[in-house]
Amino acid sequence: MIKLYIDGDALPNLLKPILLRAIEKQNIDTYVVSNKKIIIGKSKNIKYIIVDAGADEADNKIVEMLESSDLVITADIPLADRTITKNAHAIDHRGEFYTKDNIKHYLAMRNLMESIRDSGEITKGPAPFGQNDSQNFANSFNKFLQRYM
Repeated sequence: MIKLYIDGDALPNLLKPILLRAIEKQNIDTYVVSNKKIIIGKSKNIKYIIVDAGADEADNKIVEMLESSDLVITADIPLADRTITKNAHAIDHRGEFYTKDNIKHYLAMRNLMESIRDSGEITKGPAPFGQNDSQNFANSFNKFLQRYM
């Protein structure tokens, strides 16, 4: 049975009710991993794991627990890459699936933008997360559940 891992530290609040409904409806074993208390809702299917503070502590815990075919919800591209390497699935908060075909492109773009910022250049971040993003996520997440659950 597929398990769901949520990188909780940057999870948009708009996604919490979507996730809770799906977790309950599909009876999905879910792990919310973060370095501070993040609550999606009460469910016998959700386990909350708080890790030590640190840049990659939550990511490391997710990768340690992850098995092939599981799903990780994250906006962290290096975590998505590690997920794909373990033959698991990764989706971002806006509903974009990371795959073997696109993850290296996302990593290259992330590294390029980081390099530009490190040189002192001011760059625009992503657009604010909104209702359309939430709907895109819900659609992609539901398609995944229909296919794999």
